[in-house]
Amino acid sequence: MNPCQKQLQNWSNQPFAKQLARRYPKAEIFLVGGAVRDLMLDRPTKDFDFVIREVNKNDLENFLKKFGKVDLVGKRFGVFKFKPRGWTGEEIDIALPRTEHSLNFSGAYRDFKIQSKANLKIEDDLSRRDFTINAMAIKISQISTPKAHPPRAENLKSQNYLVDPFGGLNDLNKKIIRTVGKPELRFKEDYSRMLRAIRFACQLNFQIESKTWQVIKKQIKNLNKKIADERVVAYEIIAKELTRAFSANPVLALELLNKSGAIKNLFPELLKMKNCPQPKNWHSEGDVWTHTILALTKLNSTALIKEFDKKIPSAEVIWSLIFHDLGKPFTITHEDRIRFSGHEIVSVKKFREISEQLKLASTGLNVDVVEKIIAKHMILAGNTVSEMKDTTIEKYFFNPNFPGTELLMAIYADILATVPPNGQPDFSNYKKLKNRINKIKKTTRAKNVLPKPLVDGNDLMKTFKLTASPKIGKLLGLLREAQLRGKVKSKTAGLKYIKKYL
Repeated sequence: MNPCQKQLQNWSNQPFAKQLARRYPKAEIFLVGGAVRDLMLDRPTKDFDFVIREVNKNDLENFLKKFGKVDLVGKRFGVFKFKPRGWTGEEIDIALPRTEHSLNFSGAYRDFKIQSKANLKIEDDLSRRDFTINAMAIKISQISTPKAHPPRAENLKSQNYLVDPFGGLNDLNKKIIRTVGKPELRFKEDYSRMLRAIRFACQLNFQIESKTWQVIKKQIKNLNKKIADERVVAYEIIAKELTRAFSANPVLALELLNKSGAIKNLFPELLKMKNCPQPKNWHSEGDVWTHTILALTKLNSTALIKEFDKKIPSAEVIWSLIFHDLGKPFTITHEDRIRFSGHEIVSVKKFREISEQLKLASTGLNVDVVEKIIAKHMILAGNTVSEMKDTTIEKYFFNPNFPGTELLMAIYADILATVPPNGQPDFSNYKKLKNRINKIKKTTRAKNVLPKPLVDGNDLMKTFKLTASPKIGKLLGLLREAQLRGKVKSKTAGLKYIKKYL
C-alpha cells in the first residue's frame, strides 16, 4: 500500500467518518484543497480540510462532539475546527459546502459574500477556490463503505473517487499553476492570490500558466492598493507569502518577484543592487544583484550541504543573504578602487526599515537574528582571524544568544558566491576561523557548551580589595582568554594569573 492509499485508509477508518455514513446515509465526506494536491504529489501535509454534504450545521456540530473537540469558527457559514479523540495532528477544518462572491471586487478577502448550504454541490464549492490544483476533492465517504479499498493516486479519477471539475489533475501532471476561471476576476477577488501563485510555484517547482502570469504582472501593483486609507492586502499576509516562497526556493522566488514587479512595488530598494559594480579582482561573477542570486543558489550546493551536515538553511539565513549587500549601492566609492566601506551597517539599517514596514516579525521570522547575521557577515574581511580574541569567537560562535551556526552558513554561501578571476573562491580565512572554533571546542564539557568562567567580578574585588571599575572587566577578559586557551583550569590558578596584572 503506497503513502496515498495509507492516508486515505487512515481517514476512511476514522470513527467519525464511519459513523457519519451510518447515521446519515445521504451524507458525503470530501477531502478538499491542498491536502488533495499534496496527496496526489506524495508530499507530506499537516493541514486537512473536509467538506461534508447533506448534514445541516447543528446536526453536524452535535454529531462531531461525540467524537472529539469541536469549535465553531465560522458561525454564519458552518466551519468547524475539529480534533478527533486520540488525534495527535493539527486541528481539522470541517465545513459545509459554500460559495463565495466578491461584492465589489476590491481585492480584499473580507469583501466576500459567503453562503453555505448542506445540499450545495461539491463542484460549486470547488468553484470558489483559487487555483485548479487546489480545486479537487476526494470522496472519503465512498472509501468508508464496507469492503471498499483505498485506491492508488493514479486511479482516483478513473474509479470516481476524485472530483475534478477544473482540470486540476491535468495541471498537476503538467506542473502548472492556473486560476480557477478567469485570472482577472480571481485576483480582483483577493490580490494576495498573486503572491500565493508565486509561493506555490516555489514550493512545488511548478510554472505559472501564461495567462495567469500576464494578469499577475498587470495587477501586481494592487498589492499596495488602499481603500479609505486602509490597505486592501495587509502587510502581515504579504510577509507570510514572501517568507514561505523564500524558504521554499529563494532563487526562484526572487526571480518571480522581480519579473512580476512585486519587488518594485514592495521593496524597490533591492533593485538598486542591479548594475551596482563590484571590484573584479574579488567579484568576477558580476554586479551585486548577480552576487546575491549566486549566494542564494549556493545554499543548495553540495559543498555547503556537506559543510553543515545537511542542515536546512533557516528563513533567517535566507533573508540575511537577500539583504546582506543591500548597503553596497548606498556606500560605493571609486577613489583608488571600488569600495563599500561600512556597507554591512547600511544593509542592517535598510533591512530593519523594510522588515518593520512589511511586518516580517508577524510570520515568526526572527528579525533580530537576521540583523545579527547581516551585521557580522564581514567578520572575516582582511586578516582579522589571526588577531581575533578567543572571547570574540566565544561571543559569536558559542553564545546561545547569537546565531553562530547561521552566521557561518551565510558566510560560507557568501564566499562561494565571491568568485575571483581564477574561479576559485578563497576559503583561507574561513578555514582559520573553523580551526580556532574547533580548538576552543576542545575545552567544552558538552556539545558547544563552554566551561563557566573561573571567577567573577566579586571574587576579584574581594580577593584583591578592588572597587568596581572598568578595570574589573578587562581583568576578567584576560583571564577568560587564558581559560579558553587551556592555560588556566582552576579558580586558584585563575586568581594567581590575575595577580600578575595588578
